[in-house]
Amino acid sequence: MPFINFSRKQFFKYVLVLTVFLTVDDILAQKSTKPNVLFIIADDLTATAVSSYENKACKTPNIDQLASEGVQYTKAYSQYPVCGPSRASLMSGYYPNATTTYGYVSGRKNIGNDRNTWAQLFKNNGYYTARVSKIFHMGVPIDIETGSNGEDDEASWTERFNSQGPEWKAEGEAELVQGNPDGSIERKGGNVMTIVKAEGDDTVHSDGKTALKAIELIKQHKNEPFFMAVGFVRPHVPFVAPKKYFKDYPFEVIEMPPKVKDDWNDIPKRGINYVTSVNAQMNLEQEKKAVAGYYAAVSYMDAQVGKVLNALKEEGIEDNTIVIFTSDHGFHLGEHNFWMKVSLHEESVRVPMIIKVPGKKASVCHSFVELLDLYPTIAELAGLKASKHLQGKSLVKTLDNPNAKVRDMAFSVSQGGKSFLIRTKKWAYIQYDEDAGSGIELFDMENDPQQFTNLANNPNYNNVVAEMKLKLRLKLKEIRTNDLNIQY
Repeated sequence: MPFINFSRKQFFKYVLVLTVFLTVDDILAQKSTKPNVLFIIADDLTATAVSSYENKACKTPNIDQLASEGVQYTKAYSQYPVCGPSRASLMSGYYPNATTTYGYVSGRKNIGNDRNTWAQLFKNNGYYTARVSKIFHMGVPIDIETGSNGEDDEASWTERFNSQGPEWKAEGEAELVQGNPDGSIERKGGNVMTIVKAEGDDTVHSDGKTALKAIELIKQHKNEPFFMAVGFVRPHVPFVAPKKYFKDYPFEVIEMPPKVKDDWNDIPKRGINYVTSVNAQMNLEQEKKAVAGYYAAVSYMDAQVGKVLNALKEEGIEDNTIVIFTSDHGFHLGEHNFWMKVSLHEESVRVPMIIKVPGKKASVCHSFVELLDLYPTIAELAGLKASKHLQGKSLVKTLDNPNAKVRDMAFSVSQGGKSFLIRTKKWAYIQYDEDAGSGIELFDMENDPQQFTNLANNPNYNNVVAEMKLKLRLKLKEIRTNDLNIQY
């Protein structure tokens, strides 16, 4: 093509003509080239209840579809197996022991006002940020019943929306399977395993309302970059779902985890979970009903996930939206006669985690990763500069190479930051108190993945215990020496 020699006047006239032809749609299209972020988090969802992981008994077709389109992480771990501190950690980017955030709080009090949360970083960089239901801590069922903000961090959001629901008071057939040995109590509020086969459709309950609001916001804000955090409260107790979701899970066919005689004999007292089949006085039928109720709640939540993901396709923005799905921690379903969370055993700390990035191939990654890695990962993908002091690690290289290793171990804490887990490929090491004064546990995860045999007091493993104690000391030193006073 021959070179065209424009005069200065002709050049500016040419630029002006081109500018006139830029329509509003063109400008909006250019603006929306920033990737959207859809962050979906379930509540108390263990990886062992997602069928794209290892449990085929629980049906999660929508989460499975997302896993088939994104990168599925098989060794993702929560930093604290309780809602409040886990969410404060993943949203702030710091370990609980760095900020001493252990309770049912947002974490803002301890991380300070000069540190951006994950959502706040996007908000400060021109994104519309919305919270729908539980992202930072909310009491379930209490804050859901009242429609409260819970311990939310207002500074993180452009707008925030709560999804009030009836919870354990929902109309329908109900049964309390915890602390009810004679079956005389139909239902009970609070953090207990009440099962409700509810009347009405999905939208009667909190998660159905959350899906509707998320879809509405996607439609409203599809032409501007958004960071949308969608928090589903199921399968957290109470196990409430429309009764149709119970049809696939008749309790009579539920298979319980294997029972081992004297299973607790080699576990320190602090290692016995706070809810067990023993102190909850649960018989085998009640145990099976609890698992069936949990699975039904999972399937209900999964259906809402599908609705939100479908909205991205219907609005034509799927190819410009990063999608993340995970849970704040796991949940015991009768393993070792344990129920719920708090424990540092595998079912309580391991979580499902999926990241789908437009243009990236689907794959499965077996590297150890942690929930607080999400913050620096998604910031990098969006081209945003996060603080160098964040304690998470970017997972971006695993999106192109699923064989890339980000971490050689995972770290989690519990019981007010005084119980610790070091999880390597070979070993799960749990220590109670920094001086190990309340006991230790060591499990060979290659030969004993269900953690039945504690090797900590076997002299043949003294060297392994010493190695794990050293790893723990170094990890705590690394966490605590991170400079939390740097402002940015």
